[in-house]
Amino acid sequence: MDKDNLLFSKFYLCITETEHRMNNQEVIISEKIESSLKQVIDKCPHDKVFILTDEYTSKYCMSVLKDFSYLSNAIEIKIGAGDINKNLETLASVWQVLSEKGATRHSLMINLGGGMITDLGGFAAATFKRGFSYLNLPTTLLAMVDASVGGKTGINFNGLKNEVGVFAPAKTVLIDTAFLRTLDAPNFFSGYAEMLKHGLISTNNHWNELLVFDTEQIDYEYLKQLVSKSVQVKQEIVKQDPFEHGIRKALNLGHTVGHAFESLAMAQKHPVLHGYAVAWGIVCELYLSHIKVGFPKEKMRTTVQFIKYNYGSLYIDCNMYETLYELMRHDKKNTGDTINFTLLEDVGEIAINQTAEKEVIFEMLDFYREYMGI
Repeated sequence: MDKDNLLFSKFYLCITETEHRMNNQEVIISEKIESSLKQVIDKCPHDKVFILTDEYTSKYCMSVLKDFSYLSNAIEIKIGAGDINKNLETLASVWQVLSEKGATRHSLMINLGGGMITDLGGFAAATFKRGFSYLNLPTTLLAMVDASVGGKTGINFNGLKNEVGVFAPAKTVLIDTAFLRTLDAPNFFSGYAEMLKHGLISTNNHWNELLVFDTEQIDYEYLKQLVSKSVQVKQEIVKQDPFEHGIRKALNLGHTVGHAFESLAMAQKHPVLHGYAVAWGIVCELYLSHIKVGFPKEKMRTTVQFIKYNYGSLYIDCNMYETLYELMRHDKKNTGDTINFTLLEDVGEIAINQTAEKEVIFEMLDFYREYMGI
């Protein structure tokens, strides 16, 4: 074998090994967190354990872990809560603690928290010393069904959502839905928006059961089943397309507009929860789906009505259209200056790589304002 072919073979082997790791990310729905976490940690040889928390999970969730004998020497790294802290400064502060406390390439990070923690913690672990292993222990619904699963890590940068990051899957995602019993309503609905998205891109049955689930008197055992289904939807898609070259773009439904809403709210110093922005993005992108690829009007109305009732709306006026359009143009999923959308022909019938002219996007924003009562 000549030198060029040898180099190519090594490169191909590296790529396929990475894809194998992405395809085989372990996700466990735990029945007893103490024994489940010990089994997971025992499979990850390590010299030191670090636990990344924010000010809330440190207060309300670390109490679950602190009495586990096998974590008696773990080093907690606590950062500020909320997406406003998902930035380069916070990332650097985590690197700093890892450096000061002697983390090595053989260390282990446990990310205990919501999507901000799993995104930033995964990125910190993937980049410090060129990467060491980490586990995700999500404590919010959003993190359980979306952020902690699939291998995406990153931070916000330059006013844009998840602008810098890497694909670096956790060794294991360990889900204990008992954490959800302490979740407040806004954070419950933030995660539920991603579940609704998974329903829309999967089957009519799953979409329907999400729309009729009693979100006021929550049956937590039934919720655990829905969480498991939601995770399975995402896992199956990521398994088919770990690096988002094709069908994984289905998971972007609602996110092109949703990220623009989220960035706008952040710039206005009134940040919104990610799932709320995604829900409002779904309203917009179902309208685009209807006019461009024929998504059924009644299914659009039913879904939009559910979102309007449970999520309210983000105020926008026509003077904000240009700003929102520019934010959409900076979305990572775009090619050149073309804004890329994931749309639906029907529930479970996905149309990726769809585009829309500026005038149509403004018409979509008109629909959002009119239907949401703005």
